[in-house]
Amino acid sequence: MKKVPYRNQFSKILGLTLIAFLFYTVPATAQDDASGEVAAADAGDAKKGKALFNQNCAACHALNRKMTGPALANVEARLSEEEGLDKEWLYSWIKNSPGMIKSGDPYANKVYAEFNQAAMTAFPTLTNEDIDNILAYTAAPPPSAPAAAAGASDGASGTATQAGGVSNEIILGALVLVFGLLVVMLLLVNKTLQRIAQANGVIVEKEKAEKGLPLWKAFAKNQFLVLVTAILLLLGSAYFAYGWMMQVGVDQGYAPIQPIHYSHKIHAGDNKIECKYCHSSARVSKHSGIPSLNVCMNCHKSIYEYTGNPEGPSQEDLENGYTNEFYTGEIKKLYKAVGWDETNQKYTGESQPVEWVRIHNLPDFAYFNHSQHVSVAGVECQTCHGPVEEMEIMYQYSSLTMGWCIDCHRETNVKVEGNEYYEKIHAELSKKYGVDNLTAAQLGGLECGKCHY
Repeated sequence: MKKVPYRNQFSKILGLTLIAFLFYTVPATAQDDASGEVAAADAGDAKKGKALFNQNCAACHALNRKMTGPALANVEARLSEEEGLDKEWLYSWIKNSPGMIKSGDPYANKVYAEFNQAAMTAFPTLTNEDIDNILAYTAAPPPSAPAAAAGASDGASGTATQAGGVSNEIILGALVLVFGLLVVMLLLVNKTLQRIAQANGVIVEKEKAEKGLPLWKAFAKNQFLVLVTAILLLLGSAYFAYGWMMQVGVDQGYAPIQPIHYSHKIHAGDNKIECKYCHSSARVSKHSGIPSLNVCMNCHKSIYEYTGNPEGPSQEDLENGYTNEFYTGEIKKLYKAVGWDETNQKYTGESQPVEWVRIHNLPDFAYFNHSQHVSVAGVECQTCHGPVEEMEIMYQYSSLTMGWCIDCHRETNVKVEGNEYYEKIHAELSKKYGVDNLTAAQLGGLECGKCHY
């Protein structure tokens, strides 16, 4: 094989260039990172500080707005410029604020008087390094990364969409071209065969079918076929009519849009809030109840915006419009409904009713008691309502038909041990049936009067 000198020379030059580029770029980057780490170590780690801030401070403080306590953005620089206080003062204040108030410190007492004479919680377990990290976080500039990331993701998705569109057009064009070629080939084959037939003197004649009775007349004369067809049509009509009537009042999958968007996925899923914290009446009442807005405000007095997942919203959430701004806007709707003044942190008294749309609605002739199932039987909410911790929009998971309830009564074992509600009857029924596991059906769960009174 003949060698090509210029190709080998070109490869050597390219390789040396890449090595030189890596040699000068990587050390410089590493040096910059190292210097950045040293600087971060001296001034505190803002990333660690954010975690400490959310864990210890976020319940009462925000960076850029007044809440239960003052805003903490650039707090170290502000106190140094306006009050002449150094970091040592902050160490003492955060670790033992009540002690500084009692000692007569002027600024400590000023803050104490300004915020309704409520002393800040002391954090003696925080080290000076922890406080440095928190201060580094409060001094950090407002993050612009999410917007840039969103823009980048939008650009990336746009590019991907555009690329996908071009690819689809190419595939469609290729299919059209192939189809056109097939049509042309068939026409050519047809003409070729006709020429061959003519050259050999073969004449192809199309046979004409003999005229007979029309199909519908032949069908009408066959009485047996007419009878069978009529029976099949009647049976099919009855089947579909029965199926349609059996769906009357069955709203499985019903997911209405609520006036204020509430995500069970965020509350029950991400934040692990127990169902019965909001639906507390399910323990003691027939109905589970709609939580009052005061229950929402127990948390949302301090949670005034949704920061979401640190990694950002998923692609599915972005497609559905579930962004951090969207959830924050829903919190503002809550504030408007209860009449909450964010600036002054107090109620205005101007509330508005929220017209929630009911999802689960049993017929009036059916009796169902939540407390009997939740408190006595110990049935989990997910048994009837499905995986609510995964639902962005709440919907009716089960059919809630009589057959569905009866099947549950037949298959579900009643918790016998430690159940005082059935303490005596459990003992008698265990002797009667000779088994330890008793179903709701054996306890009368199939009697008509239990549900239809």
